Amino acid sequence: MGKTKSSKRGQPRAVLDLERYVPALLVFLANKLTSGASAIFRRHFGIGTTEWRIMAMLAVEPWIAAGRVCKVIGFDKAAVSRTLVTLQDKGLVRARSHHSDGRSLVYALSDKGWRLHGRILEISLERERRLLGDLSVAEQEALINLLNRLHRRIPAMNAPIDIPPER
Repeated sequence: MGKTKSSKRGQPRAVLDLERYVPALLVFLANKLTSGASAIFRRHFGIGTTEWRIMAMLAVEPWIAAGRVCKVIGFDKAAVSRTLVTLQDKGLVRARSHHSDGRSLVYALSDKGWRLHGRILEISLERERRLLGDLSVAEQEALINLLNRLHRRIPAMNAPIDIPPER
C-alpha cells in the first residue's frame, strides 16, 4: 500500500506505507526472526540459520537432492551446495549417489546431525511459541492459512510485469 509525502518543494510524492505494505512487513519480520535465531544458533550450536533451514528440510525429507531443497526453501543452488558441503564437513549431513542416475547426490542428516536437529528444534519451537503468544488458537490457524495462501501467490507475484517507460 502507498501513501503520499510532500517533497521539499511541497509537491506530493508517492511512497510506500511501510506499516501496511505487506511485502515489507513480511521481510522485516523475517529479517528480525532470522537475526535473532542466527545469534542463538551460532553462539550455542556453531551453525547459522541457513544451515538450520537445510537441516530442518532434510529431517522432513531425507535423501533428497539439493534442487529439492532449493525449490522448497527458496535458496539459490550455489548457496545450498556450499551449505551442504559445510554440513558434511561438520559431520552433520551424509551424501550418497542418487539411485536413478548415479551422478547426482542426495543428502540426509547423519546421527550427529539428528542429535543437533533435536536440540535446535526445541529452541525453534519455543521461539515460535513466544512469537505467537498473543494469538488465540483460531488466530494462529488463520495466520497459517493466510501465509500458505500468500505462498501460493508467489508465482503470480514474480511473473513478468510490463514496466512503463520512464517519464
